Parts: sequence; C-alpha cells; structure tokens
Amino acid sequence: MPVLLIILLAIAAEITVMVSIGSLIGVLPTIALLVLATVLGGYLLRREGLRTLAALREAVFLRRTPEREVVDGMLIAAAGVLVALPGFISDVVALFLLFPPTRALVRRRVIRRAESRGPIVVVGSVVPDRPVDLPGPRVVEGGVEPGR
Repeated sequence: MPVLLIILLAIAAEITVMVSIGSLIGVLPTIALLVLATVLGGYLLRREGLRTLAALREAVFLRRTPEREVVDGMLIAAAGVLVALPGFISDVVALFLLFPPTRALVRRRVIRRAESRGPIVVVGSVVPDRPVDLPGPRVVEGGVEPGR
C-alpha cells in the first residue's frame, strides 16, 4: 500500500509542476522543455551507459570486483526509466543520476548500505567440469547402448 501511495503522490506532484510551469511560460514552451530534457537525458544515458560498460569490461579483465560499475549500471538504468516518464521532477532526478559527480554520491551511499547489511550467501551445488557417469541408459552413436 505505501508504494501505491508514493506513486500517486509522485504523479500528483508531476502534474502540479507541469501545470504551474505551463501557466508561467505557456503550453508550447513547457512541451519544448520536456522534449529538450528527454533528448538531453537520452544523450547522457547513452554516453554514461557506454562508459560504464567499458569500465565493467575493464574491471572483469583485471579480475577486480565490479561493484562500482554494477551500481552505476543500476543507477543509469533507473535514470533511463525516469527520463522516459513525462515530467520535470522525474527528469531532474534522472539528470541527477546521469551526471557522474552526483551519481557518485548516490553510488557511495548504495554501496555503504549494502555493505552494512552483511554478505549475501547463495546456497547451491558444485557442477563438475566433466560429465559424471550416472546409472541409466547411455546414448551412443546410433541410439541407446544395449544392455543398460
């Protein structure tokens, strides 16, 4: 329920800001500002996404944990969603996440919070690198091996 309330409040705030700006400068300039913000956000989204992907490749190549790059990718993806939404508040938050200096502030906070929660342990099983001879029929050239 709180998530729905937050979404409704965000929509109401976006509409209020758009109507206020529209009444101050007019409808066409308001639409032009929204389009300009979307175009600028799309450009920054592409540029920062490619930079982050290159940094991720470098981290993997150097066998370094890419926590910074993964968090940046997550924040850039969130900014991409916000840029696509019409409204000034979402565009400002998206641009905030797309500029590297301000994104670094959010990234540090996200990483600190994740570290404070402790390690994540994934329970699984080890898969051998070679096939294990299990009981049952074995497939051979021409069909199933006889006698099994």
